[in-house]
Amino acid sequence: MAANYNRVIIAGNLTRDPQVRFFSNERALADIGLAVNRRWRDRDGNQQEETTFVDVECWGRTAELVGQYLAKGRSCLVEGRLKLDQWEDKDGNRRSKLKVVADNVQFLDGRGEGGGGSGGFSGGNGGGESSPEPGPSAPSAPAGGVDDEPPF
Repeated sequence: MAANYNRVIIAGNLTRDPQVRFFSNERALADIGLAVNRRWRDRDGNQQEETTFVDVECWGRTAELVGQYLAKGRSCLVEGRLKLDQWEDKDGNRRSKLKVVADNVQFLDGRGEGGGGSGGFSGGNGGGESSPEPGPSAPSAPAGGVDDEPPF
């Protein structure tokens, strides 16, 4: 195995609607929040649960599709890499935040009332560690359907 390996796979529910922004180079960025639940029984047999909140950023076509088809409460699986953002706040304090940069997003629940199945899309994330905006990267085509239909 490589000395350095940065890969994350998480599944959860969106905590808010995606926030999509477009940059002057027409690249899209979508920020989403996932709630990932863990359930287990303690030594006394009592059911325990903890929720971890994870911020995720999606780029390119993936960002556009996330903004179009996902909403608060929807389930999805995200594959990507960890990224540490660091900055100074207005008081001069050093701050940091760990987030996931998505390579692939997969829908886990159906669409709407009667919908079923799942779908996903990937690509368009790119980017170097020091650059907030990704470099050129050709997103792969979304899974399924015609251009006007959701990719599931």
